[in-house]
Amino acid sequence: MDRLESMSVVLAVAEAGSLSAAARRQKLPLATVSRKVSELEAHLRTKLFNRSNRALVPTDAGLSYIVAAKRILADIAEAERVASGEYTTPRGDLSVSTLVALGRLCLQSILAEFLVTFPEVNVQLNLQDRTVDLLEEHIDVALRVGDLADSSLIAVRVGEIHRVACASPAYLKSRGTPKSPDDLSAHDCISYPPIQSPSMWRFTRDQTEYVVPVRSRFVASNLESACDAARAGLGITVAFSYLLVEPIKSRQLLAVLQDFQPPPQPVSLVYSPNRFMPAKLRAFLDFAAPRLRARLADLPKGMARNRVARE
Repeated sequence: MDRLESMSVVLAVAEAGSLSAAARRQKLPLATVSRKVSELEAHLRTKLFNRSNRALVPTDAGLSYIVAAKRILADIAEAERVASGEYTTPRGDLSVSTLVALGRLCLQSILAEFLVTFPEVNVQLNLQDRTVDLLEEHIDVALRVGDLADSSLIAVRVGEIHRVACASPAYLKSRGTPKSPDDLSAHDCISYPPIQSPSMWRFTRDQTEYVVPVRSRFVASNLESACDAARAGLGITVAFSYLLVEPIKSRQLLAVLQDFQPPPQPVSLVYSPNRFMPAKLRAFLDFAAPRLRARLADLPKGMARNRVARE
């Protein structure tokens, strides 16, 4: 029995919650996963999981073993990285995660420069409009918007972004420009639920929060679609400033309700603490952080307001 392999399988079963899910994760036949768990339980002379029709639940002995196995496997992986020189020379695979539009508009070109500068590093860019678990999904570093909910992560702040309400010039000419959030009751709205609810929108002015009912004629599953709908004249939407620089400069969209926008949200590079930081990660942080700061600094709060003021 290969005990290290069996440890990996048991750990996968514990994280996935079932033999079949662990088999898919490990890319092994279900029978092999089941056999390895049984062999390890026989070797240890104890049951690691309580089995039911729905899931596998670790026993007390199983929980202790899983914690120890996780530490042992992490130490082995660390030793292999040290032996390969990963801590002295930037090399190997680097997994980076961020939001779809933020990655496309602000990060992807920086990664292209990074790959040219560090030819021994390969990058896997994971673009998803959700918060990923860095450890569970094996992500080295993420570019995140908002306050850091997980205090165990280390954050390097690289800037901030604003939420901006906007609409096309044709729509505003036809329906009028709202002067306060209450005016939205007379308008068609375009909602992206992670930012604004399809039925209630929130605004802030002088530390006072305004919650107003809205009629969402269009609900988008991603922020770029919401912006496209606004450019097409379907109504008013709320989007992050990094998506609006070009549409506002080209006058495809005009910002509204700027006096009621909420405080800016921080943008940070986040990563898991480790006893030793791989050289590839340190190189990326040193390379990307100043470039992201410069890029995000080009999204001034007053840009949209000044353009609207001239209308």
